[in-house]
Amino acid sequence: MANLRALQKENTRRRILEEALRLFQEQGYVPTTIDDIATAVGTTRVTFYAHFPNKSELMRALIGELNALLERNPSPQHGSTAAKLVDAVRIGTFEAIRPWLGAQAERWPLIKPYIVVSMEASAIDSEMRDLTLAWFDEVIGDMVDGMAQAHRFSPEDRAFRGYLAMELLNSTNLRWIREGWDFRSGIQLDTLALAWVNLLGAS
Repeated sequence: MANLRALQKENTRRRILEEALRLFQEQGYVPTTIDDIATAVGTTRVTFYAHFPNKSELMRALIGELNALLERNPSPQHGSTAAKLVDAVRIGTFEAIRPWLGAQAERWPLIKPYIVVSMEASAIDSEMRDLTLAWFDEVIGDMVDGMAQAHRFSPEDRAFRGYLAMELLNSTNLRWIREGWDFRSGIQLDTLALAWVNLLGAS
């Protein structure tokens, strides 16, 4: 019986996240209320609060789902980490970095809802903005680790190089979302990879 209750609780949590993500996309983050989410799930706001104290914590859980889709694992140093990114930057060659970027671009259709919702929430919610910036810093932290493992560049230079590389990737992803750039293969991805090699690698 206890296992059944735990399964039902996890199923409800999963449905809350699914319906919240759908409603945030359809209605917007701010207009969507906790009652809207609870109604869509077929439950009550009391049940919602049993799983999440507020929308910000729900968004934190959605960021956790985004990390899972991107193969980012919990890290005591950075909050989350992607070992494959650290390795690609440590090696620092086009042959190492290009496949990693290609794998990320292939995930863009899956992660698009999370990116769109988090960007909208960050624009009007300072807590969400801090959460999104912290997530960016986690990714940059992986790049810094890769450069440090390779003893490449000075310590004070690594974070800025990682920031520039992340901005290039994020801006390209947002352009794909907004304008439908057919970016996931071909010369554009090669060009981005070359820029990453120049910033982070052994060029």
